Amino acid sequence: VYGKSVNTPFREDDPAVSPVAVYGASKRAGELLASAYVHLFGLNITCLRFFSVYGPYGRPDMALFKFTKAILAGESIDVYNSGEMKRDFTYVDDIVAGFIAALKKPMGFAIFNLGHGKSVWLLDFIKVIEKKLGKKAKMNMLPMQPGDVPETFADTTKAKELLGFEAKVPVEEGVGKFVDWYRGYYGV
Repeated sequence: VYGKSVNTPFREDDPAVSPVAVYGASKRAGELLASAYVHLFGLNITCLRFFSVYGPYGRPDMALFKFTKAILAGESIDVYNSGEMKRDFTYVDDIVAGFIAALKKPMGFAIFNLGHGKSVWLLDFIKVIEKKLGKKAKMNMLPMQPGDVPETFADTTKAKELLGFEAKVPVEEGVGKFVDWYRGYYGV
């Protein structure tokens, strides 16, 4: 939803009026509809903005899954913007903890960032995967994809203050858990 925002880390009260992809625009539209429903019908609706969620049983079209599969197979990975991008990678267990905390504290209409609160260079993320796999990646450097942004970075202050949320799993540990799951699940 933050799209073209140049202020980092992203705060929930930043204007989210310039999404660069239909995906982000649809999420923002959902938030606006939820706000109207709260106003009209007195509902409790909390919107959660997740940041680069990864972990076991994740989507196979996401970077960690695709990179792990390709590196193990000796295939090249596509690295967009020549790796000159940062993501706030957030382990799934941390997201679940934030989701449960939000369920326990209804507060009319609210929006919370759920992220690790740390932006990591994509090439550093790939190095963590390589280290855990014990195998170097073959990288196919590509330009930025349409609808993508150079950085995501969550300010989680509001979630910490109102929900008690704080991400606990560092990237090195989370990637390790994913790789262990992947090898066990796929027998590689």
